[in-house]
Amino acid sequence: MQTNAYSLWSIRVVTFFMSALMAVSVVYWGLKGGGATTHPAALPVALVGAPPVDPQAVARALGGGLASATLARGDAPAAASRYVLAGVVADRSRGGAALISVDGKAAKPVRVGTRVDGGLFLQSVAGRRAVLAVSLDAPAEVTLDLPPPTK
Repeated sequence: MQTNAYSLWSIRVVTFFMSALMAVSVVYWGLKGGGATTHPAALPVALVGAPPVDPQAVARALGGGLASATLARGDAPAAASRYVLAGVVADRSRGGAALISVDGKAAKPVRVGTRVDGGLFLQSVAGRRAVLAVSLDAPAEVTLDLPPPTK
């Protein structure tokens, strides 16, 4: 009896792939069902005391725009109580920025030399202090200091 050599190779190749597929299946189901322990799901962590994030303040901090408001000239004596300094970024070349809250609203970033409120400009920043004045060359109208750090 004579056999064709090509037909024997095709049967061998098909048999090899079928046995490999069966071996992979046995390993998969063996690992999945046999002795595999399930780990408990991690519980979500809740942040306690985290303040809510104001998206507009974040956008302004990243250069999205400058704050604008109006300041009447008759309100100058009470100006110091209207502003709260929330943060300072100062550099050596007398530049920088400050986060200033006006009238209890969300703090907004202001660069040195730009308008904070209707009549006041951020004149300078240094360390933990920001100075506001009517113009960049005028004497200081309001000096804002950061509260001391809590430990």
